Amino acid sequence: MTVLRELQMRPALLQRWGWDASVTGRLVLAGAVIFTLLVGANMATPLYGLLAHRLGLDSLGVTVAFASYVLALIGGLLLAGHWSDYIGRRAALVLAVLIGVAGGIVFANASSLAMLAGGRVLQGLAVALATGASSAALRDLLPTRPDWASRFTLLASAGGVAAGPVLGGLLSLLPDPTRTPFLVQSVALILLLGILLALKARPAIKPAPQGTALATLRPRRPSVSADARGAFWLASLVGFLSFSVFGFCLSLAPGYFASVMHTDARPVVGVLAALTLGSSALSQLLTVRGRHVVPLGLGLLGVSVALIAVAGATGGGALLVLACVGAGAGQGLAFREVFNTVASSVEPARHAQIISAVYVITYLGSAVPVLGMGAAATVWGLPAAVDGFAVLAVAACAALAAAAVRASRT
Repeated sequence: MTVLRELQMRPALLQRWGWDASVTGRLVLAGAVIFTLLVGANMATPLYGLLAHRLGLDSLGVTVAFASYVLALIGGLLLAGHWSDYIGRRAALVLAVLIGVAGGIVFANASSLAMLAGGRVLQGLAVALATGASSAALRDLLPTRPDWASRFTLLASAGGVAAGPVLGGLLSLLPDPTRTPFLVQSVALILLLGILLALKARPAIKPAPQGTALATLRPRRPSVSADARGAFWLASLVGFLSFSVFGFCLSLAPGYFASVMHTDARPVVGVLAALTLGSSALSQLLTVRGRHVVPLGLGLLGVSVALIAVAGATGGGALLVLACVGAGAGQGLAFREVFNTVASSVEPARHAQIISAVYVITYLGSAVPVLGMGAAATVWGLPAAVDGFAVLAVAACAALAAAAVRASRT
């Protein structure tokens, strides 16, 4: 089946050539696409200082550039989160990669805040298309192991977000530091595009009835069955809280961490920004079970965020590293448990739509609190903004931990 026929939702023709990949090959490819897109979306983290100097941006301008990506991602999830159910997983991933290449090129050549935000918007749309498609593809490939499908999804997602700042900092040591990282990532996406085009696609899980192809792609209001509603809202709110911490790490934290560690080396700043996300990704490899995994994870997240503020006030570099690692581990354990619960509660035919809806609320946490922190930092300074954020995060962790305990009893 060609990609064009998939996008047109027309019946498949006999495909005489192509790579009939094994389940393992398809798992790796689905994870590689979302991983690479998220790497590109987060490589700018250690480069915001250079970009701010070159384009004359303040803290609010940096958060606007960051939030434009998140808001586009949310809009894309609402508009197209369900598309892969109808056009097929391969076609949705091909579209995501094409848009991701365009976003990287626009961002690399940005000469103004508007152009910078435009590149981020394209990157957000690419990640939106790939989020539901890759998660649903992993679920399709592991129908009897939904827990491992969720682990692979979160490992690829958190791993890509964590690797982005590190690779951005390292690649910025090459000539033309604000362009080279994104051009390298675009080349990687083009290679993945070639593999996707050679892949023998599997049929869409919900083929559109004849004459209703375009109607099936219209935006729709997410709906969740009564049995899964509690799990959906707990996962969404835990995601909102934890991604507000990620949003801080990927936008304003590099400058904050640099002042605590007394360094302006971009690779070091990139590693510091990636510690929380890398710790979250590695926590997906751990098997921790029990009724109290979620409240314990949230407790560790809250304590660690408070310690980040303490490290900033005392200048404790070792404490900062420990707090970042603890925040990621707590987030990873708590979010994996609630994410797996909601993923196991919805029927496969609506998996992409419901998981996209979870990520709509989750990614709002990367935008709304970060914009508030940017505005607060402009008025009161970055240390005061971080202190206020830490207080709110600790209170939210306590409230959600209590909700998780009540949910485990029922």
